[in-house]
Amino acid sequence: MSNNSNAVANGLAGAGGGIIAQIITYPLQTVNTRQQTERVAKKGLRNSHGNLPTSKQPPPGTLRQILQVIRTEGWGGLYSGLKPSLFGTAASQGIYYYFYQVFKNKAVAIAAARRDKGRGDGTVGMLSWLVVAAIAGSLNVLFTNPIWVLVTRMQTHTQAERKIMEARREAILMEGSESGLIDSTMQEKLAELDSEKPCPYGTLHAAREVYNEAGITGFWKGIVPTLIMVCNPSIQFMIYESSLKHLRAKRATNKQGSTNVAAWEVFLLGAIAKLGATVSTYPLLVVKSRLQAKQEIGGNISLRYSGTLDAIIKMIRYEGLPGFYKGMSTKIVQSVFAASVLFMVKEELVKAYMLLAHKSQKVIYSLKK
Repeated sequence: MSNNSNAVANGLAGAGGGIIAQIITYPLQTVNTRQQTERVAKKGLRNSHGNLPTSKQPPPGTLRQILQVIRTEGWGGLYSGLKPSLFGTAASQGIYYYFYQVFKNKAVAIAAARRDKGRGDGTVGMLSWLVVAAIAGSLNVLFTNPIWVLVTRMQTHTQAERKIMEARREAILMEGSESGLIDSTMQEKLAELDSEKPCPYGTLHAAREVYNEAGITGFWKGIVPTLIMVCNPSIQFMIYESSLKHLRAKRATNKQGSTNVAAWEVFLLGAIAKLGATVSTYPLLVVKSRLQAKQEIGGNISLRYSGTLDAIIKMIRYEGLPGFYKGMSTKIVQSVFAASVLFMVKEELVKAYMLLAHKSQKVIYSLKK
């Protein structure tokens, strides 16, 4: 198989594996995004001077949140933004794996050329794998960030609308206590507020909202932490590739007759690689989600972020370091399982493609004879 066809095969296989993994784990992703964007003040902060509201009860666990969403929003609530997310996953994985394979081929060729000149043993080093993954990840981020802004908006729309309604309710109650509104007038206003039905919120609605808020640059919100997070797949693929290489080398040394890796082994290696990458870069993911979500409406300045640095400073000030790790357990389960499924499906699809290509070549060769 040529280098170009190899890159195409990996791109298509990556897209297919990404879509399957996304569908399976999407409810966890939705809940995790809501967990990341939920603001709760650290202990000791009073609800005054623009501080965050304090929570009397700890946030419910992941399973309880899933059941709560199903009860209040139906199954559709767990799959808000699924369509653009599937498109984004296909585009993201396809772009990433394509460029990863292209630059991987170049790295292998450079290593072979260095070996021919008497420098090195012809293998690609750890640093080279890191650079290859970083370049592919950066290109992927620049191309697909607008899609993930829309997905984040759609996943957190119900949460944002609930907070807006709560703020309006508090404003009515405060107005009533300050101006001495009679109970009937206040109850009428509250009833009118309760009767308002949420507007349909699809992909186009989310896109218009982002554009109206920040113009075309709004579609690249969170780009700074996302670009920094390129080290996540870099770490992931460095662990994965080195582990895979070690496993194949060990089998070759043991003379087992085959260096092929089973699907369950790929699943396990993918899980270990993603676990290490997720734990080390999770705070950046929280910052990215908060920047991409709808900024809170009202006079509370602590709920609105003007940029990456502003978000980090306000999170440290109002929520403390635990704010950077909200929902991490959910993310670990979701991302590790999704990555494991992705790697397993991708490897099987690549094997199937290579087998089909080999059979096609044999048929063509036999016809020529």
